[in-house]
Amino acid sequence: MSSPEVDHPSPAPADTGRRATVLDSAMLTFARFGYRKTSMEEVARAARISRPGLYFLFSSKETLFRAAVGQALDRDLAAVEDVLADPGRPLRDRLVEAFDHWAGRYVGPLTSDVAVVIDDNPDLLGEVIETPRRRFEELITDAIATESDREAALAQTMISTSIGLKHQVTSREAYLERLKVAIDLLLR
Repeated sequence: MSSPEVDHPSPAPADTGRRATVLDSAMLTFARFGYRKTSMEEVARAARISRPGLYFLFSSKETLFRAAVGQALDRDLAAVEDVLADPGRPLRDRLVEAFDHWAGRYVGPLTSDVAVVIDDNPDLLGEVIETPRRRFEELITDAIATESDREAALAQTMISTSIGLKHQVTSREAYLERLKVAIDLLLR
């Protein structure tokens, strides 16, 4: 997976934790106000860093946004990979948990804004969003391939179902309940 655009090639180990914290604060700020209405000053305040310190880490709001989204997606994919790599669990359970990490946690009043800010800015994100989406599809397809010869069609249908459910339900619990029904139907 290509990494998000960064200004400094390799942060020192001590800076890595700080950088991750700044990116988490940035993601929440972008989700709260939207990309266009978020200022670097608001992100700096949320991250408890000076504005010049923020600009030292990220030369522009676009660079910061791309890095924040990239970090969030990298975390989601790492969780999905871990879940799907556990052959000791039934496929259904692994798929439900994988979709929960990828989409379910973004359903609901507080977290849905993260998904919205990502979906509303495809022109800024480009490969930052497309590469993880392709990787998620590959992971789901590979997991299903162990159980079915129709893996590509099943994976696409599950992904489409997940996307539709995200927009129909108002809670993570409702998303997971309906996703379980869909996965059960598809795995028959």
